[in-house]
Amino acid sequence: MLFEHALAAARQIFTPPYRAVFIKTLALTLALLGLVWGGLDKLILSQIAVSNAWAQWAVSLLTGVGLFIGLAFALAPTSALVAGFFLDELAEHAERDAEPAGEIGRPLPAGQAIWLAAKFAGVSALVNLTALLLLLVPGVNAIAFLCANAYLFGREYFELAALRYRPLEEVRILRRRHAVKIFLAGLFIAGLLAVPVLNLLTPLFGTAFMVRVHRSLTRR
Repeated sequence: MLFEHALAAARQIFTPPYRAVFIKTLALTLALLGLVWGGLDKLILSQIAVSNAWAQWAVSLLTGVGLFIGLAFALAPTSALVAGFFLDELAEHAERDAEPAGEIGRPLPAGQAIWLAAKFAGVSALVNLTALLLLLVPGVNAIAFLCANAYLFGREYFELAALRYRPLEEVRILRRRHAVKIFLAGLFIAGLLAVPVLNLLTPLFGTAFMVRVHRSLTRR
């Protein structure tokens, strides 16, 4: 059943509504990181006194490379933060696609939607930092990365899907009751997150996937 939901979600992320959200998310993310890059570059160069033109060029180059590497790790968390503001829209499209005649969930209140977006960004930043540190521990890193991501992102995306239908306390009870199934579903999201570039599709896939998982669990 999870494989069927995953295939359906993978197909949906290439549909026009999902492509539109992805383009908006990517454009806003790159614009935001571009502004951060420009600001940090000027700040760093202003703090370094270099009189020679060649030395100034070398410092600028090294600064640019360092910022590029740093912002590359910030790309996924920033994308998750920006995409967080479109998750309700994605969830509604997924609900209509999964069950056209079924009930459509309620949009989350603005405050709760902002909180969820911040949580997604925080979790994504934590996972990326952990993955970077675990690169120093051969053999353990892949298993730890997958298990941590499966738990964290499985929980977050399931709550997103479920909160459109029921209050938070009920969502948490439901999540604990189906903890194993949600963890296994989270492994699919973790697998996508481990692939560079494709991990930018994680918010789209995770939402479409967990909407279907939530419907399956509550229907049964």
